[in-house]
Formats: sequence, structure tokens, C-alpha cells
Amino acid sequence: MSPEVISILYIVGLFALLYFLLIRPQQIRQKKHMELIKNLKLHDTVVTAGGIYGTIVKLDEDTVMLKIAENTKIKVLRASIAQIEG
Repeated sequence: MSPEVISILYIVGLFALLYFLLIRPQQIRQKKHMELIKNLKLHDTVVTAGGIYGTIVKLDEDTVMLKIAENTKIKVLRASIAQIEG
């Protein structure tokens, strides 16, 4: 094989490696997060990306009202919900 073909195959191999090691796993995580956001329901205990624990008391299109303490509620974006606690 000529050096030009080997160089092209090397570059294609690097792009394939980057795709499967970096891009594809990120897409899978993003898909799981979107599924989590879509499946939120009232009275779920959640953790925000900032580390705040709360219970969902109201759901809107883009926001969630969380009860974080007695008589204390905050409004956060749905996208900031990092996980649902068991």
C-alpha cells in the first residue's frame, strides 16, 4: 500500500475511535437524561445538578417546583434535574 492510503486509513481510524470513545457515549447519556426529564412525575424525590434534594410539587412545560424544606419551594428548570432518588 502506498503511504497516502495508509495516511487516509489512519485518519479514518482516528475519527472512528473518537466517535466510539467520546461522541457515542455522550449521545447515550444525553438520551437517558432526556428520558428521565420526560418521565418526571409529582412527588418524585430528585437531585438537581447543583446538588439540591427536593420533592416535586408542581410540573410545568420547562420548569419544576421543588419542595426542599417545610414551607420552602424553589422553581428550577427541568433540564437541571440530574437524577431521581429511589
